[in-house]
Amino acid sequence: MKQIKTTITTIVMISFFAILPAASDETSNDKTLSPYFFIENGDLAVDQFPLKSTNAEVNINGVIADVVITQQYQNNGTRPINARYIFPASTRAAVHGMQMRIGDEIIEAKIQEKKVAEKKFEDAKKSGKSASLLKQNRPNVFSMNVANIMPGDTIDIELNYTELLVPTDGTYEFVYPTVVGPRYSGQPEADAPKIDLWVKNPYLKQETPNPAGFNIACNLSTGIALSEVSCKSHDTNIAWENKSIARILLNNPEEFSGDRDYILNYRLSGKQVDSGLLLYEGEEENFFPLTVQPPDRIRSKDIPPREYIFVVDISGSMNGFPLNTSKKLLKNLISGLKPTDKFNIVLFSGGSSIMSPTSVAANDANIYSAIRHIENQRSGGGTELRAALEKSFSIPKDETFSRAVIIVTDGYISAERDVFALIENNLNHTNLFSFGIGSSVNRYLIEGMAKAGIGEPFIVTDPKEADAVAEKFRQYISSPVLTNINVAFDGFDTYDVEPKSIPDLFAQRPVIIFGKWRGRKVGAITLSGMGGRDEFVKAFNVSETEPSDKNSALKYLWARNRIARLSDFNVNRNNPDTKGEITSLGLTYNLLTDYTSFLAVHDVVRNPEASATDVIQPLPLPQHVSNLAVGGSFSSVPEPELFWFFAFFMVLAAVKYFSMNRYQLSVHKK
Repeated sequence: MKQIKTTITTIVMISFFAILPAASDETSNDKTLSPYFFIENGDLAVDQFPLKSTNAEVNINGVIADVVITQQYQNNGTRPINARYIFPASTRAAVHGMQMRIGDEIIEAKIQEKKVAEKKFEDAKKSGKSASLLKQNRPNVFSMNVANIMPGDTIDIELNYTELLVPTDGTYEFVYPTVVGPRYSGQPEADAPKIDLWVKNPYLKQETPNPAGFNIACNLSTGIALSEVSCKSHDTNIAWENKSIARILLNNPEEFSGDRDYILNYRLSGKQVDSGLLLYEGEEENFFPLTVQPPDRIRSKDIPPREYIFVVDISGSMNGFPLNTSKKLLKNLISGLKPTDKFNIVLFSGGSSIMSPTSVAANDANIYSAIRHIENQRSGGGTELRAALEKSFSIPKDETFSRAVIIVTDGYISAERDVFALIENNLNHTNLFSFGIGSSVNRYLIEGMAKAGIGEPFIVTDPKEADAVAEKFRQYISSPVLTNINVAFDGFDTYDVEPKSIPDLFAQRPVIIFGKWRGRKVGAITLSGMGGRDEFVKAFNVSETEPSDKNSALKYLWARNRIARLSDFNVNRNNPDTKGEITSLGLTYNLLTDYTSFLAVHDVVRNPEASATDVIQPLPLPQHVSNLAVGGSFSSVPEPELFWFFAFFMVLAAVKYFSMNRYQLSVHKK
């Protein structure tokens, strides 16, 4: 009997420690950088949720959106606190202003080199002054640090950004991300660079209400009659002033906790696109953008046979809605392949697997087998996207086929630029398309992969969209809209034109050129290219366009476009010359960048003891994202369920042992 007890104890101990990898990771020196769940510590002396509300006021004039964000921080505890809050924005946002309000005092933030701003912020914090520091962690992820929020304080931080809205198929889309999803990182925390430390952020568990309020209001004025305005992400009320002006409000802002992207779509009457030339004359520099709508798509029957490699994310963060939507999307895409096409599937989480060593023909049997394979997938584990891409690029290529790699993921990783570099170095005449699945995907990764792969990003926020997005993809790849694009300036003195070159255009999206001009407002700008078999030419007479002070945001948009080329998706961004140019652009045009930050300091010592508690604002999990996205599958299980799981496992081990022992005893008796 003693031997039986000892054996059972051994089995239970082994089982217990085998299923607790997270516990050992917590004490390991090689612990990876990762998000974690917020735990209320019950300390009433400290306000654990200093961010009380976020309010966004959006003004869309034509194709330019100006956004004012107000974050309100409060300290309802009894001790001074230092707060940190991680929040997202559009990948195209040009953040150009910030101010801090304490009581009746307003402190305008100044743009400074990031390291200088960080040092001044720490000095202010140590001296007992209230201060705020805005930093960029990614082009779409920012951190706000507020020092010395005194008991009873209410501090408002106001941010200003602008972005250009570019239509696709005649539809304009404004996206306001509200939450940063948890990022998977495989790098050890001890060795992680400072810019990645934000990944270690607390999250509220699934279905936990977000204590921070959120509201957004949009004023839409196009100057051209609107045929359609809709918000597919939220329940809204649209109030029309006239045919071209509308105000869009949330119907129930108190019910929205800021857990998904806010998406507003609008179309102009007759499916027009607000194209043409805009001019701005500044005190020192003049700016212009030119928007040219391409010709209608011409379908080509001479499409070469294609090979499609689907790289599909089945990690823990894809559990539930994202993975189910991915399955529906993939079934639709694979079922629509032509018999002359080939395809393959690479599935990835912490590891990756491939359906076939070489791509297979898109016949009925292979398609049926692939769909069954996809249907049987379950989510779990990390998000090792880079390894999966390496595996997909290593698949032997048939040079008679045009290869396309299609990545399906929510994008919750932190090593985005490593992925961009891998894609750029492995194109080999391969186009790459990215599908972001989820209510609040990492658009920086999704858009960046498509840009690096000379492809197109697609976002699916609702399962009902899967069929439409799949059809949009098929139309997109059927034939290019415009090729061999060239821009000529005749008599119009321009310089610093972005982009440097224009790739073939597949989507029904305008070509946009930014630049500076000097001298007289004369001459012409001509864009030419091939639309199918016919030449496309569009000319604009510069003298017919009058400069306007209302276009002052053009200087920010030009600088943001240049910074994007130098920094956002550029693997050589850390080159000293590139770093210097980005820093100079940020300081010259008052823009937030990788190397510049906004700093506001209240020059009054409000906390003489300079003693304050650091508080990190926990974030809600994005809508439809499960606890499996944070800290592994078992660390996400609530304690009562975890106890009963262990109890069940112990009983199962005991039953198994007694069954084996009883069988051996009966054999021995015989």
